Amino acid sequence: MSEPSLPNPPPVSASKKTDLPADAAPADDLATLLAEPTAPVWYRRKSVWAIALVVLVLVVGIVYWQLQRVENAKPSYVTQAVVRGNLTLTVTANGTIQPTRAINIGSELSGTVLKVNVDVNDLITKGQVLVELDPAKLLGQVQRSKATLAAATAKVAQTSATIKQASATMQRLDEVAQLSGGKVPSKTELDTGRATLDRALADDRSARAGVKDAQAALSTDQINLTKAAISAPADGVVLTRTVDPGNAVAAALQAVTLFTVAEDLARLRLWVYVDEADVGVVKVDQEASFTVSAYPSYKFPARITRVGFGSTITDNVVTYLTYLDVDNSDLRLRPGMTATATIIAMQRNDVLLVPNTALRFTPTAATDAATKKGFAASLVPNMPRTNTRKSAASGASTATAKQVWVVAADGTAQAVSVTPGISDGHMTEIVSGDLQLGMRVITDQKALPK
Repeated sequence: MSEPSLPNPPPVSASKKTDLPADAAPADDLATLLAEPTAPVWYRRKSVWAIALVVLVLVVGIVYWQLQRVENAKPSYVTQAVVRGNLTLTVTANGTIQPTRAINIGSELSGTVLKVNVDVNDLITKGQVLVELDPAKLLGQVQRSKATLAAATAKVAQTSATIKQASATMQRLDEVAQLSGGKVPSKTELDTGRATLDRALADDRSARAGVKDAQAALSTDQINLTKAAISAPADGVVLTRTVDPGNAVAAALQAVTLFTVAEDLARLRLWVYVDEADVGVVKVDQEASFTVSAYPSYKFPARITRVGFGSTITDNVVTYLTYLDVDNSDLRLRPGMTATATIIAMQRNDVLLVPNTALRFTPTAATDAATKKGFAASLVPNMPRTNTRKSAASGASTATAKQVWVVAADGTAQAVSVTPGISDGHMTEIVSGDLQLGMRVITDQKALPK
């Protein structure tokens, strides 16, 4: 079997043969034959430079990110400057306005109201008749008492006559016994005569006591008759009225209040209840001011006249009743109004002041190692810190010593020992310590970005 014949290669021209160098390698001959370009050296390749540029950009980005991370890891604080100024310690308490003297006018007698002479808001004077009760029953009682007194007086006259009769009888018996030498009358007759006289004397004393009793009853009934016309005990203004003509008054069951009278509305008294936490700084003669709902934009002046020692407990809150005298010459204030009083307990002038938030502030325990170590070391995780920051005032000699925090030159928080004084709820007086005017105390710490 014959082998298949291969196709003959195309003839090579003589000109191409003469263009090849004599010492060309077979590979070069093949490349030349295939018409492929020669490969450039590595540093002239574009892919190498592209990769290098990408790596450089990544490295710069990582470095920038790490630097920003270290910068952001530093704590950021909110500060406020220490200033000088005036500080007022005030105490707030609520209460009601009352008359300096309120009089409840009632009736001691039971009866029917015949006439009412005054109404609410009327000005009254001492001795003015306000209410008249029906006096018919009282007049009857007076007449009966007079009759009883007349009967008692007649009884005294009767007993006086009996005494005279018994005395005469006893005198006659004594004369007969003296003339007869004691033979007559008998001893029994003499004893009976003496007993009759003693009985007459006792009846006379009883009758005279009955006269006094009848006189007292008559006087009581006459006084009750005068009380049927109820009069004002003092000058004042009628605040309330609870009676009308025709009403029945039953004083025997309970004390009946017909009118409430304020003695003088030009002088009022504010009753406030001071909390037990504030009563220690509230004193007599301290100045105060208060507002009422009727005039919310006006502050009325007042002065403390009494701080009660007795406590009042309401919903487990202990308070102390305090009186404030109020001038009400213009009669704008009225009894019963609810008031909110502000008492000036203490005043400090030209003292160092810091905000209360600075005294309550304490830096967080966040580590600041990232701000002090290099780039490579910052990539290593931090170990937990076990030590705590010590207070600068921990060794202070007074129990009231505290501290505030200021920003040091390196940006860290530094504690400064202080002794606080009074506070108005927003600012606190600094009595002593290392704090200086113009220092910026830390009031808050901004949260670090996550």
